[in-house]
Amino acid sequence: MIRTHPADPPLTAGEAAKVAWLIARMAKRNVAGDDVHQADLQAKLDRILNTARKRAEKAAAAKK
Repeated sequence: MIRTHPADPPLTAGEAAKVAWLIARMAKRNVAGDDVHQADLQAKLDRILNTARKRAEKAAAAKK
């Protein structure tokens, strides 16, 4: 598992690659201008992090 930030759940290698790709796309859009819409990419990123968070909670509950 890959940990990106202390507040974020651990990510699998595939999830980490998707997150990196989304962040790169968001940076590219940001270069185009501040008024460029990025909510679609942010929603995809949130969905990946929520899935990882649920998996981490489920694993922690299984350990108990």
